[in-house]
Order: sequence, then C-alpha cells, then structure tokens
Amino acid sequence: MERIATEANLSRVTLHRQGISKDALLASLVEAAIERYRQAMWPALVGEEAAAIRLEVALAALCEMAEAELEVLIALRAQSDAVFHEPGEEEQLTRSVFTEPLERILRDGAGDGSIRSGDATEQATVLFNLVGWTYVHLRTGHGWSDERARRATLDVALNGMLASQP
Repeated sequence: MERIATEANLSRVTLHRQGISKDALLASLVEAAIERYRQAMWPALVGEEAAAIRLEVALAALCEMAEAELEVLIALRAQSDAVFHEPGEEEQLTRSVFTEPLERILRDGAGDGSIRSGDATEQATVLFNLVGWTYVHLRTGHGWSDERARRATLDVALNGMLASQP
C-alpha cells in the first residue's frame, strides 16, 4: 500500500480513509481483467470456422491477455488461488468465467470432429492453466520472447487436443 500511495501521490492514511485497501484494488484489477478476457474470447466464440481453428484463436488470445496482464499476474502469483478458483469447492475448479469459452469451443469441436471428445470442463481447466501459466512462466522465468512463448505453448496445447488424422 505504501508503493500505491506513493504512485498516487497520496498518504497511506488517505488511502485508508477513502476505503482503498489492497483487497479492493485487487478485486478491481481482477474484474477489469475478466472483462478484457471476455472481449478477447469473443471472436473465437462467434467464429464460423471449425472448432479446432477457433480453439487456436482462443488460446492465442489467452496468451495475448497473459502478456497484457503480465505485471498483474506476477503480482497475483501468491494469491492466484483466490482469483482463479471457485471458492468452497472440495476439488478446486478454475472459475467458470475463465473456462466456459474454452468449454464451448471444445464441445463444438467434439461435435464437428475437429477436436477429440472428452470431459470438456476438465479439458478447459487443463488448457486454461496449461496455456496461461506456462506462457507466464516462460516469459518471466525463462525470459523468452512473447512470440516464442506463445508459439511453443500453443503447439503443445493444440497438438494434444486435435483429433487424430487417419
């Protein structure tokens, strides 16, 4: 909060009196990021291409969102369970706001034969975490460029999801 106060050219006391807390700021950042994520997923959801192509568009958008939100994601690492998981579940699931677009595309792909069928909820959870967090790790932990991290991550994710060719 001291750094936030300094950046805002205010005192910590002023922030406190205005009801601005770390949790409130975090919640605001998360809600704004969720809205940008929804907008980024929209083209993949409404596209008319085969689901496998739309899945690639969605996962590329996930990488682009991770890149745009990289500083926030780094700051959230310690609190990612609260931000990305449904509260109170015995078996923690990724919040549906993040996985539902992918689930829809996976179900469409199972229907059109371009993506192997399976438990779409589980697959969407794995894909969201595989692509999102692997991308962030390769960018920050390995220092890879955004293009290299995106290409390598999407290659592994997509080749694991596409229907096998005869």
